[in-house]
Amino acid sequence: MAKNDEARPIIIKKVKKGGGGGHHGGAWKVAYADFVTAMMAFFMLLWLLNVSDKETLEGLADYFTPSSASVSGKSGAGKPLAGASIAASGLANASGSITPISGPPPTSKPDQNRDSKAADNAENPQADFEDKLKDETNEAMNALEETLRQAIQDSPELAQHKDQILIEQTPEGVRIQITDKDGRSMFEPATANLYNYAKRLIREIGGITATLPNRIAILGHTDGGSFGAGSDYTNWELSADRANSARRVLAETGVSSDRFSEVIGKSSSEPLYPNQIMRAENRRISILVLREAPVVLPNARR
Repeated sequence: MAKNDEARPIIIKKVKKGGGGGHHGGAWKVAYADFVTAMMAFFMLLWLLNVSDKETLEGLADYFTPSSASVSGKSGAGKPLAGASIAASGLANASGSITPISGPPPTSKPDQNRDSKAADNAENPQADFEDKLKDETNEAMNALEETLRQAIQDSPELAQHKDQILIEQTPEGVRIQITDKDGRSMFEPATANLYNYAKRLIREIGGITATLPNRIAILGHTDGGSFGAGSDYTNWELSADRANSARRVLAETGVSSDRFSEVIGKSSSEPLYPNQIMRAENRRISILVLREAPVVLPNARR
């Protein structure tokens, strides 16, 4: 036994004790940089949400909607919907200076409501017909307002008194108001007799409105003054008589009688300047071209 043990070779094992890890490269730095960048973007988004107005927030919502991005070609770049750029005014309110934000140009957002409406109209011809009439009416109202404003510039008579003519669109239609000015009244004092210049103004307006099929409402307004005690004639009668005087002048320009929907005296119940009821501008005539669809289809009027 001793001899065999001596014949075996002696094996020496070297064991290295564990030490510190070796060099792992800079991959952790890249990951950390990505993390810091993501956190910066996150806090920037929170800041924008806090300082932005409603329209800007809607734009951000559209930008981050999954359906708003589309992949193009090999670049893989998404195209944001309209509203992706942040309004500079919101940033100006927060920091006191406008910070421009650049980005890809926005594309138009699909109008799902319009597509749905078109689909419904395809099944309901009456609804489609009514929508077309509504669109045509809106276009006619816009055209009338533009025509009146252009006429004021082109007509020496209207331009001379443009500070007495107010034009605006309302839910009821296009309202044209002719007001008094200090030292320049439309009517003789306490009567419904129009001065010649006021008649010419109403004729100019009547010549334009006479070309439309829409009905017309005429309203007379007075200031907050009153007649003497015991008088049976009040601002109610006066405002109604003045509205009728304006109606007669419009009729002379070719506006047919069936187009007058109402002639009303409002007295001083609706002053143009509620805090100054005696101002001359409160004395006025309102000519309202009503917003209503034509009786026949556009294609039938030839």
